Amino acid sequence: MDFDKILVKCGDAGRYQCLMLFLLGYVAFTSTVHYYSQNIIGFVPQHWCYHEQLDNRSLDEIAAIYAPYGKEASCTRLERIEFHDEGYNVTVSSRACDRWIYKYDYGFRSMNVELNWVCDDAYKARIGQSLFFLGSLVGTFFFGMLGDKIGRVRAVILANQCGFVGDFLTTYATNLAQFSTFRCISGLAATANYYLMFILVLEYLAPKLRNLAISGTLGFCFCLGGLVAPWLSVLAGNWRIYLTFSALLQLIVALFYFVVQESAQWLITRNNVEGAIARLKHIAHFNGRQVAPADFEAFRQQCLAKAKMNNHQQKAKLFDLLRTPHLRKTSLIVILIFMMTSLSFNTISRNVEGLGLSPFVVFSLFALVVPPSGILQGLLQSRLGRKATSFLAMLSTGLLSCALGVTLSNEGAQNNATLLLAFALPTRLGISMCYTLISQYTSELLPTCVRSRGMATAHLAAAAASFTSPYLIHLGTKLAAGPPFVLTALLLSAACCTLLLPETNNRQLPITLEDGERFGKDESLFSFDCWRRHKDDDDVLKKPSEELKLNVLNGAHEAEADTEAEV
Repeated sequence: MDFDKILVKCGDAGRYQCLMLFLLGYVAFTSTVHYYSQNIIGFVPQHWCYHEQLDNRSLDEIAAIYAPYGKEASCTRLERIEFHDEGYNVTVSSRACDRWIYKYDYGFRSMNVELNWVCDDAYKARIGQSLFFLGSLVGTFFFGMLGDKIGRVRAVILANQCGFVGDFLTTYATNLAQFSTFRCISGLAATANYYLMFILVLEYLAPKLRNLAISGTLGFCFCLGGLVAPWLSVLAGNWRIYLTFSALLQLIVALFYFVVQESAQWLITRNNVEGAIARLKHIAHFNGRQVAPADFEAFRQQCLAKAKMNNHQQKAKLFDLLRTPHLRKTSLIVILIFMMTSLSFNTISRNVEGLGLSPFVVFSLFALVVPPSGILQGLLQSRLGRKATSFLAMLSTGLLSCALGVTLSNEGAQNNATLLLAFALPTRLGISMCYTLISQYTSELLPTCVRSRGMATAHLAAAAASFTSPYLIHLGTKLAAGPPFVLTALLLSAACCTLLLPETNNRQLPITLEDGERFGKDESLFSFDCWRRHKDDDDVLKKPSEELKLNVLNGAHEAEADTEAEV
């Protein structure tokens, strides 16, 4: 009896799975608030150089005075302002501006405002953002390796505590060195705090829940996090208070230790079969299921027999993914796709300024398209499969980005907020689908014995690619159509690469390296799940040769037991 069969008996769609989906949703919510905090604390409202003669003037009057200077108005210092009945005359100063008048957006005082990191000092905030992604790069790999060493649950908790410490310390930053260091610590949890929990939940869910249930849960909670993050900052009124709230949300994850069971499949790969059985018994009890001791014994014997076949899997290393040709090709392709999708996602989701509306409003509008993307993704995956859905999502989003680029090529359209949002919102919906799809697809393609480290490597490569996201966004200030056209090339390339991957929908996922090498080896480019004839045993596909080997080993084990009994 293999793991999927014993999990069905213990309950793979019961109360425990509902609890896990709820906790995954909470982690997705806190991860969203944590991730977007990097943007929110750095919002730069409209501002102008301070002049004592502007003290009693309204913000509209000040904007009118500086209007002739266009994009340079924020950093242009005035030497003298002469007011008269017909208007005013101004004289520009040659000195740099050292004090500003800010038009606070919804009353929120960001870090850039409080520390005056604008104009010549604007680069300081970019350094902090870069080090946040550097921390994400290091933390992704470190916690992935740690997850395969000490278990998924402990790694999830430790990752979130790094986020708590980093955010809390950032509230005391007063200079660039402190801010950059603390943001790097906070960045350690930027990805690891979510994907490790995703792996843990995925391993305990029935195949039928991997589509709509996960997609719907993540879509709703990502939306909730996206909606709460900007308005929580408005409620807080100050970036330091907002970061304190973000830190406390991550601190609560420490309580997961008392309710979340360690991955049974991970314990099996560590040859701790008894620990895996103990977790399965707890799940069965939580779900109100009665499982016969004979079933657990059959599962124990199957695990022991398979361990004899794959003794070297106990010491499976990350680079073992590259030892065999098919698994090597699959691993490299899926990591490449993850890099391109992640860079596209970070660029599109973080680019909320310059669209003609308040960034708080744009954040909210972007968040509202996430639940439909999750529901649409779940429905399409159930009918078309993982591969076809991923291909269509990346292709469609790439074409939408191309259309946006063509529109931005027209200077007259660059100031049309309605037109820009008409393209930006569906593009945001599409990239949300792409990112969630490739996250799930990657975790399913990598064997369990190295899944956490493999996912860590994929996220590490993605974080490295995302390091260029701020510069890609900055390209838009020089060439408005540049970022959409770059994203088009990335997404269309990712769509083509997806055709080289095997289907995972309604398939038993690989556990060992041998499973990974055999998985989808004979599939063609267009072997979509929707074109394949479904069979009753789709969820438990096995190679007959493997079953034969297990039966032989089980028989040998029983013969040894009989001999010992006779003696």
